[in-house]
Amino acid sequence: MLSALVLRKQGIVVEWVTFETPFFSSEKARQASSLTGIRLWVRNITPVYLKMLKNPHCGYGKYMNPCMDCHALMFRLAGTIMNENEFDFLFSGEVLGQRPMSQNKQSLRYVEKQSGFDGYILRPLSAKRLPITIPEKKGLVNRDLLLDISGRSRKFQMELAQEFGITSYPSPAGGCLLTDKSYSSRLKDLFDHQDSYTEEELHLLKHGRHLRLSKNTKIIIGRTHRDNEKIKKYYNPSVDTLIKVKNFPGPTVLLPHGGGKEIMILAASICTGYSKAPDATSVQVEAVTPKGNEIFKVIGIPPADIRHFLI
Repeated sequence: MLSALVLRKQGIVVEWVTFETPFFSSEKARQASSLTGIRLWVRNITPVYLKMLKNPHCGYGKYMNPCMDCHALMFRLAGTIMNENEFDFLFSGEVLGQRPMSQNKQSLRYVEKQSGFDGYILRPLSAKRLPITIPEKKGLVNRDLLLDISGRSRKFQMELAQEFGITSYPSPAGGCLLTDKSYSSRLKDLFDHQDSYTEEELHLLKHGRHLRLSKNTKIIIGRTHRDNEKIKKYYNPSVDTLIKVKNFPGPTVLLPHGGGKEIMILAASICTGYSKAPDATSVQVEAVTPKGNEIFKVIGIPPADIRHFLI
């Protein structure tokens, strides 16, 4: 928001683009657009993002986050929109040194070179600490009116927000699931066991408990009512199997891509173990498969006995 308002203050028409994947959303950008009235372009980039994510040139951060190659990809895609719509340059709200790995001078330079738009990326909040850009050389931007912020403190940015009359703004936290340990473990497991995956499968990694029962089969167990609803939302009835204990409250269990009878019985027993069914009691469990419904009678397996399956 600040970088856009700094440019708008000197009479430059600014618009934003934000990208969506199952790993991050456009929610904060939409909030910012609503607050400032700046037009926002939203693009889902999941297919091209996955190609980069499987083999990022600079590797990953602490978990499955390919920050530098992610940023380069986003600028490359934004640059295409820039050219198609006759904008003059790209800009971002990055601040030199704010994130020690992805926003140091070397990282910012790498991103610019890999984007394909070298010289056309302006970072208004730190511009005076960075090399002059082509739009500045052309006189499209007055460098004297740009800023020289650096470091991890956001005190100056908060003061600047007050100057612009912005009293409500999204938290600065990243919000990218690829920096989350649990999500990254599940994503790596998916990459290790499947050659391809749908967007729905990537969304499912956010919800429930994930258990790897065999090389080809895993199950997802809802922890809460919300989990159960999300699992049903992303469930594909043409290929997946859904399991539920009959007559007792309990979780929804999903077998992505289904499984054989032995696996379904194991999944039904695990489902029962997490339900309110009495211990050591045979209960009916329904499996909704692509070929029709099946009923199994099983005894629940206590959660403590299946911890080795947890991803």
